[in-house]
Amino acid sequence: MASQGNLLNEKVAKLVSRRYGKPVLQPKRPLALADAVANRRYKVGEATCITEMSVLMACWKENAFSDTACSNPVKDFYECVAREQKARKLGAKEEKPEGWMPPQQVNKLLRKYPNIKHEI
Repeated sequence: MASQGNLLNEKVAKLVSRRYGKPVLQPKRPLALADAVANRRYKVGEATCITEMSVLMACWKENAFSDTACSNPVKDFYECVAREQKARKLGAKEEKPEGWMPPQQVNKLLRKYPNIKHEI
């Protein structure tokens, strides 16, 4: 098993190295940071009330889509939705991934520390 990994690493090294002539693998863009990043909004993360919704749909499937037979799962789902809407209205902060920075802050740092355009 380990020999297969070594063989793959050797093939990649051969494709990338200049020892065998011009490298086969070349990046399509220069390997440098851009001068700015796009000003995109952070998308809201994970969907809520998935468990309640799946229980409700399973109940509907078993009972030929009858609301009277599935009153408890319907009630649970609506309670979950109401609870999540209330949490959003109260201003519960959106959880952002670790190390995330807003685009404005990234652009500010990129202006402060620009790429070196010339060779040293």
